[in-house]
Amino acid sequence: MRVGELAARTGVSVRSLRYYEQQHLLTSERSPSGQRHYSESAIGQVRLIQQLYAAGLSSKKIAEFMPCVVDGRATPALLERLAEERTQVEQRITDLVEVRGRLDAVITAATDNMLTGASCRRETST
Repeated sequence: MRVGELAARTGVSVRSLRYYEQQHLLTSERSPSGQRHYSESAIGQVRLIQQLYAAGLSSKKIAEFMPCVVDGRATPALLERLAEERTQVEQRITDLVEVRGRLDAVITAATDNMLTGASCRRETST
């Protein structure tokens, strides 16, 4: 199918499909006249790419995962890698909650020791 048909069938813009190719997330064959042609499995690949973007993954990370997609479908290897990614996200969340707790403690201590009427200016370097 041509790029316009793939765009229509997936709800993704032609521009996005071209970007996916530039990022090595999607491949096409070229006709003798230079037109892009995609296999039927490209529909599943595009939908998966969209889901991974919606999950917050970067194009670089998605490109690492795409070899684990066969005929537009996830393989067990992809599911394993996604589970690893989820574990890393959970660790970042834990770390951020800890940082937030430390900031709350600093804010509380600073509030208890606050000077009234004092002003604070941010110094900027030029």
